[in-house]
Amino acid sequence: MKLIVQPDAGVAPVVSAIKRAKKSIDVLIFRLDRREVIQALEAAAARGITVRALIAHTNRGGEKTLRKLEMGLLASGLTVTRTSDDLVRYHGKMLIVDGKILHVYGFNLTALDIGKSRSFGITTRNLHLVQEAIKLFEADCARQPYTAGYNRFVVSPENARECLSVFIKSARKQLLIYDPKVADPAILRLLNERQKAGVEIKIIGRMGSTKSELTAERYPGRRLHIRAIIRDGRRAFLGSQSLRRLELDKRREIGVIIHDDGVVRLMQTVFEQDWALTDRGKKEAKKAVKAVKAEKAEKKEEKAEKKAEKAEIASQTAAG
Repeated sequence: MKLIVQPDAGVAPVVSAIKRAKKSIDVLIFRLDRREVIQALEAAAARGITVRALIAHTNRGGEKTLRKLEMGLLASGLTVTRTSDDLVRYHGKMLIVDGKILHVYGFNLTALDIGKSRSFGITTRNLHLVQEAIKLFEADCARQPYTAGYNRFVVSPENARECLSVFIKSARKQLLIYDPKVADPAILRLLNERQKAGVEIKIIGRMGSTKSELTAERYPGRRLHIRAIIRDGRRAFLGSQSLRRLELDKRREIGVIIHDDGVVRLMQTVFEQDWALTDRGKKEAKKAVKAVKAEKAEKKEEKAEKKAEKAEIASQTAAG
């Protein structure tokens, strides 16, 4: 499993994945304006790769753009399907290459998300995750019901609430959360319970209007566009669903639970770097510096006292 960190990685990992395809590409699109990605998909179709694009039936303010994208991809030889309109929105971002490699993105394939926003994506060959992703893609293409079959593949509205509730409940020491809006009442209750149980909770993003003892720090960069949770430095969630009712219960959202140690550590490192630049992070750093200085002063004082005691003992011995 590999982690993609935006805006650092840029569009290269997406384009490279498409170019390496040998047989098939299945791509789920909510927004797409990066010409490099469009050209890579068109080039893949031109060299005989079966390319299927499942495009959201709607997004905020962009239906004309979506329909124009559909027509352009159809003209280039792709098989294009539009999602159903049974859910409020189809907001997942996913790419499956050759039926063997799964990419799940927190970012859309747009200049704003890729080039100017904090976000993550993962690439995995995990057989169970890939098979479940294929099952979901086929069901949504055919506008047929999808039944969740693997609890590490998190899909709204089917199993997301259950999976993320269990994930949060299992925290013992720490939860580090990226989320543009934490607002679901039931999830907030779980987070409050964990905090009262001694779990350290840090949130970069913002809170909804629901009353909570939790607070969030504003992302210190230009824009936040990831939903992710790092739990106890050992497990992580990455996906497109915020911890709010609409995205858990009324929209198609896709995420994964990550067990890979290296990926989890890298996600935690990025979070800690971002946290250090928040207002609370800066205050914590100043407090830590003061604590270190106080400790050094205390040790220096203890050393001086011991030196004085030795001198006094030596003086008494000499006098005796």
